[in-house]
Amino acid sequence: MRVATWNINSIRARCERAVAWLESADVDVLALQETKVKDEAFPREPFEALGYEAVTHGYSQWNGVAIVSRVGVADVEVGFPGQPTWGDPAVAEARALGATCGGVRVWSLYVPNGREIGDPHYAYKLEWLAALRDAAEKWLADDPGLQATLMGDWNIAPLDTDVWDIERFAGRTHVTPAERDAFRAFAEAGWTEVSRTHRPGEHTYTYWDYQQLRFPRNEGMRIDHAFATPALAARVTDVTFVRDQRKGKQPSDHVPVVLEIAD
Repeated sequence: MRVATWNINSIRARCERAVAWLESADVDVLALQETKVKDEAFPREPFEALGYEAVTHGYSQWNGVAIVSRVGVADVEVGFPGQPTWGDPAVAEARALGATCGGVRVWSLYVPNGREIGDPHYAYKLEWLAALRDAAEKWLADDPGLQATLMGDWNIAPLDTDVWDIERFAGRTHVTPAERDAFRAFAEAGWTEVSRTHRPGEHTYTYWDYQQLRFPRNEGMRIDHAFATPALAARVTDVTFVRDQRKGKQPSDHVPVVLEIAD
């Protein structure tokens, strides 16, 4: 089984690209983030033509998550227990969507950016991560044999070598001790970040900004991750970062992260 995550940065702008990649990559399940579209406007037909079923969670041109699967979709859950709210009026944003696909519980996650240290959005990010960690810990406690992954755009670079120049990030979000502690808390809750297990190399990125020739210069960040329960982590045989998807016409600024899962 092959399960992937990809911050697509607008599914309407990149639907053709996503469908073409699915067709060539033989992926069974794809978790998408930043779909930037309401549920009723999600372009389901091209995915359905390939044999995929799509479940979505989106309100507007901001945020949005989806899961497309050709191995079934069951027990769909919009948001997680205790998910914090944001905005005026305060709502639970379209940042988390869970579904069981081919026996694996897949969560597509778009963690809040945090904006700047001291910004209310930074506190919201930490609160959001803490609530997700609590939910994840309970899921595993309730079912130690759970086959599940928390995958998506985490907006955190856990190690200094996960950014192209750590000195450039001094005093900025994504690399602060509080964010990194929040990230490590999932490991403390029993989950394993399997992309690190299988792709431990330094300066291996999943995101490159569109500005200042960041991609040609390989000035990127590693911010897309996949945590797995012990039962699922034992089945993951490889993880691939599909760097070529950052090339060509109208790419997303992120690339797919693909998990190979043994039977």
